[in-house]
Amino acid sequence: MPHLHLEYTANLPDLNADVALIRLNNALVASGQFGAEFDIKSRAVKVETFKVGTALAERAFVHVKLALLSGRSPQIKQQLSESLLAVVKDLCEWPEGVEVQLCVELLDIDRESYTKTAIGV
Repeated sequence: MPHLHLEYTANLPDLNADVALIRLNNALVASGQFGAEFDIKSRAVKVETFKVGTALAERAFVHVKLALLSGRSPQIKQQLSESLLAVVKDLCEWPEGVEVQLCVELLDIDRESYTKTAIGV
C-alpha cells in the first residue's frame, strides 16, 4: 500500500511516464506515511481517446489517483495531495496553446478487508 494511478492524455509529448512515476513514488516515500518504499505500487496509462469539456480548443489532463488504507486524517491526506500535485506541476514543459488540467484524488481503501502478500521476498 499505497496504489498510485497516473493517467495522462496523449497530447502531452514531453511527459515521460517513467520519470513521473519515480518522482511521485519518491514524494510518497518522503512523506513518511508508508512503511517501506517496496509498499508503493504505481502505474501510468496514456489516454489516447479523451475529451475535456465541449470546446473545440485543444485540452489535456494529468490525473493522479492515490488509493491508501483508511484511517489517515484529513490534514495528512491534504499534505499528500499537495505534495503529489507539486510533483506533477514540475514534470515537463507543458505544450503551448493547450489548456492542461492537473489533479490529484485520494481514495480510502477499507483497511479491514484489504489483504496482501509478497511472493519471492
